[in-house]
Amino acid sequence: MFIPKANRIAIFEHLFKEGVLVAKKDSPIQKHPELDKIPNLQVIKVMQSLHSRGWVKEQFAWRHFYWLLTNEGIEELRCYLHLPPEIVPSTLTRTNRSDALRPRGGPGGPGPRGFGGASKTDEDRSNYRRGPGAYGMDKKGDVGAGTAQVEYRGGFGRASRYNN
Repeated sequence: MFIPKANRIAIFEHLFKEGVLVAKKDSPIQKHPELDKIPNLQVIKVMQSLHSRGWVKEQFAWRHFYWLLTNEGIEELRCYLHLPPEIVPSTLTRTNRSDALRPRGGPGGPGPRGFGGASKTDEDRSNYRRGPGAYGMDKKGDVGAGTAQVEYRGGFGRASRYNN
């Protein structure tokens, strides 16, 4: 299939920038949502070519192709696009997460796994189980599998046919 060089270079640049690429199988005539003016069929065919060379790893699930750039593909695309070694795909760069955004859950911490005190959800659960239930009845805390006495009664099941 003939693919214009401008489209092929745009696909390569996007793949190198992101490190991954997704294309829906059932829409070959439609334009690719991330790449303007490039048909989805051209994206699929270019990526199949890269997959046959071993530059990308392909995964197919739920009518979508997922391609992940390999180390060999990074080197080859870097040479093809004339990029310096400092530029790497975004899948290989680490993001610096600030500590303020993530709750800490260590011992004594205020997070969900912190041992400094019971969380609000734990208190709500204990109040729900211990508090008065529907219709004025109290709920038991020891309700569940294995808490009742087991009672065996004969006359039921297959064995009852052979005992008579």
